[in-house]
Amino acid sequence: MIQKLKTPFNNVQLEILKLFSADLSEMELEEVKRILLEFKFKRVTALADEAWEKKGWTNEDIDQLLHSHLRTPYKSQEEHLKNKSKKS
Repeated sequence: MIQKLKTPFNNVQLEILKLFSADLSEMELEEVKRILLEFKFKRVTALADEAWEKKGWTNEDIDQLLHSHLRTPYKSQEEHLKNKSKKS
């Protein structure tokens, strides 16, 4: 039985290493980077579209999210220090 060696690389990284075992020119390297970024962009866009459909979002929902303040307000430092001294 053939035993696979464990590496810190995933299957995609290993395939890319094999594919590009020879040096590339700077121009070729830039082209590969562009292709990989385009591939990643398409995957991320597909995932976002899938989430959009699953949640049934509309453009109005996104506009509402863009204009809402969902963050927890910060306590003033004075209030924080006051609460801290009460606990001591």
